[in-house]
Amino acid sequence: MSIMEKMMEFMMGRMSKEEKEEMMDKMMERFFADFTPEDRQKMMEEMMPKMMEGVDMMGMMPKMMMGMMGRGEGWGGMRDMMSKMMGWNEKKNNYDAQWMMDMMPGCLEMRLSSMPKEKRVDFVMKMAAILMEQGCVGMSDEEKKDFMAKIKSVFFDGV
Repeated sequence: MSIMEKMMEFMMGRMSKEEKEEMMDKMMERFFADFTPEDRQKMMEEMMPKMMEGVDMMGMMPKMMMGMMGRGEGWGGMRDMMSKMMGWNEKKNNYDAQWMMDMMPGCLEMRLSSMPKEKRVDFVMKMAAILMEQGCVGMSDEEKKDFMAKIKSVFFDGV
């Protein structure tokens, strides 16, 4: 064990969970300051398998996603850490929306086919209704008409 490892072990052993979280937050900002988004993505791809070894991701995913979207307990720090690693800046853009746009399609692609057919159909119907309703918020009548025409052409033309 190197002197640096011994020193870190000693220091970490004396810190509370809150102090560790605060230190991690400060260090993440400095650590990733000169990383490009591509560097951070490469690091995430390499680190995630090691971090997730032995973890029940499927059991944890709903709770984690709710927390990352700001509706759960205990995952706000994870959202902030991941946002820093991915280069998302709350002042520049809404990173909750960015999370949803980046993560949700992949999650749906991975999980929908494993759901029981009846639950999957109900879920897809609910999601489609929400997407259609909320997708039109703030649009003029003309914009809504164009939006619906695009939806129709993508999903129904040629069927």
